[in-house]
Amino acid sequence: MTEAIICPGFKAAGVTASIKKNGEKDLGLIVSETDASAAAVFTRNIIKAAPVIIDEERIRKGRCRAIIVNSGNANCCTGIKGMDDALVMTRVTASELGISEEFVLAASTGVIGEQFPIEKITAAVPGMIATLSSDGFTNFAQSIMTTDTYPKIVSQKGNLDGKIYTVTGIAKGSGMICPDMATMLAFICTDAEIAPDILKEILVTATERSFNRITIDGDTSTNDTVIIMANGCSGAVVKNDAQKRTFQNILDDTMISLAKMIVKDGEGATKLVEIIVKGAGSHEDARIVADTVADSSLVKTALFGEDANWGRIIAAAGRSKVPVEPDQIDIFFDDVLMVKNSTGCGGAAESAATAVLKKPEFSITLDLNIGTGYTSVFTCDFSIDYVKINADYRS
Repeated sequence: MTEAIICPGFKAAGVTASIKKNGEKDLGLIVSETDASAAAVFTRNIIKAAPVIIDEERIRKGRCRAIIVNSGNANCCTGIKGMDDALVMTRVTASELGISEEFVLAASTGVIGEQFPIEKITAAVPGMIATLSSDGFTNFAQSIMTTDTYPKIVSQKGNLDGKIYTVTGIAKGSGMICPDMATMLAFICTDAEIAPDILKEILVTATERSFNRITIDGDTSTNDTVIIMANGCSGAVVKNDAQKRTFQNILDDTMISLAKMIVKDGEGATKLVEIIVKGAGSHEDARIVADTVADSSLVKTALFGEDANWGRIIAAAGRSKVPVEPDQIDIFFDDVLMVKNSTGCGGAAESAATAVLKKPEFSITLDLNIGTGYTSVFTCDFSIDYVKINADYRS
């Protein structure tokens, strides 16, 4: 029997509000039983959904008690009414919980441009609150899914000066995933005590190492949101540099695990692939090359076909607009040297690389042999199912 996912001092719920056409769960809520520090990062897309705009303002206070989330409708490009509806969503939640509205954040995911079904949400809120429980995180994770094929939850325990604390993370995402956050939402709860400014610093770093290192299709959503709440119920305190490093490590690990789940669950994906670029002129140059390779449709279709077509990889590096030496690039599939000094290593190497490509998870490394710049990103293949899923997304 699987152990229930909990985070002390928090309750969660997920219910059906009939927003989705398929009758699945589509409205979720996380509540901290006490006042919590909070921090968030949001999409860098210029077009932002109504709840993102509201959250960007409210998160400045660094406090939060509840997060209400719906799937099935993005509440984006819905005009003034969409903004009003997002405010109503938080207002009704606050009223039913008996807390201040300014401490309620919201998130939405789903189809862009459709009017928001606020009446369905307000009707469902009281019943949802009645189902809040300490082990409700799985129901919550199910309620925020769109094209996801499974709920994404990671929970870990840490130790700070003898005090045991928990970090529990929930994410959704399967398509419209690209760095600058990657349509993804993520919510992190911890019973450690962390001041809002420190929490924001740690979250930004963890996001850069996780959700900003994944890509499925090169599309950045209008709704991308990552929110963390820390309520201090465990008695563990994150304050000095050593404590910050300890907590940073467990948060990084939690969010990287969630990020990998998102890529593995990419719409129609069959491969999880780490693109590693080293030997670049700078870390930023390495990142640009890695992103260009990871986002290449030709590379991704070759991955699906298990075709060791390294020409597509080196061509992507060459069009990345960063300095590369055309005659000194090495390419590895896992530890198989496929290309040396921009020249193929022959039939035996290709056979070995093809064997690597048949694995569900592997790495591709490009050594530019210029400097010390290094980075890695996670991507997946493009399958026939990706086109089918996105062609039928609104039906």
